[in-house]
Amino acid sequence: MAQLIDGKRISQQIKDELKAEVESLKNQGVRVCLAVIQVGSDPASTVYVNNKKKACAYIGIESEAYELPEEVSEEELLSLVERLNQTEHVNGILVQLPLPAHIDEDKVIKTICADKDVDGFHPQSVGRLWIGEKGFLSCTPAGIIQLLKRSGIELDGKECVIVGRSNIVGKPMAALLLRENATVTIAHSHTKNLKEITNRADVLIVAIGKRQFIGPEYVKEGAVVIDVGMHRDENNKLCGDVLFSEVEKKASAITPVPGGVGPMTIAMLMNNCVETVR
Repeated sequence: MAQLIDGKRISQQIKDELKAEVESLKNQGVRVCLAVIQVGSDPASTVYVNNKKKACAYIGIESEAYELPEEVSEEELLSLVERLNQTEHVNGILVQLPLPAHIDEDKVIKTICADKDVDGFHPQSVGRLWIGEKGFLSCTPAGIIQLLKRSGIELDGKECVIVGRSNIVGKPMAALLLRENATVTIAHSHTKNLKEITNRADVLIVAIGKRQFIGPEYVKEGAVVIDVGMHRDENNKLCGDVLFSEVEKKASAITPVPGGVGPMTIAMLMNNCVETVR
């Protein structure tokens, strides 16, 4: 039976470490403050924003919430971001995505000051990541690295395959694995012979966005499998991109859904907030 990589436990460990660090900073007179902007009242976005607020409260990070109506203009949103860029006590700015169709997400991301971009989405943050400079790391990939390291999984010299090439997971994941001296392949929707490629992987990271798409035939015996997907199955239960019940029998270690990668994303967002004052 595969080792279960427990994202809840590891994320709690990280949050407790950050809590102690923030307490120490407060004793030195240093505050950490995150501004969170939500446009509209999408239920999933509201859940994410509330989870971020709870994490801030637990760790001791101050949070300021800006809840804007769905019909807010792009100009008004950009003006708020610019104002927060100039607000000295605000260390990090997060605009909850997705945004309504009439607002250009790319423009909003580029407007956030790169030194307050705790999501790690700004082009400067992406550039720093790829050339190995210090900067904010994309939260989900950074969380996956922590899951692997804190579970005692060696990456140096290992063959890693990422299924998915998004700007949020696939591409930054490749950069972080290269930093760990892994050999990296990115597969995607146009990849031919996908099973052949995934069967080479010592570590398989799946962020394909297709419910339970990866079955045991895609997985090498003894591989480590990280499932980034989040879906509902036919019984309305949460599941991932990996057919967990079957792949678990073949893998040496695997993340569950829920309770695997998900909790790590917020833990690493909190880490980025603290990074602003380190």
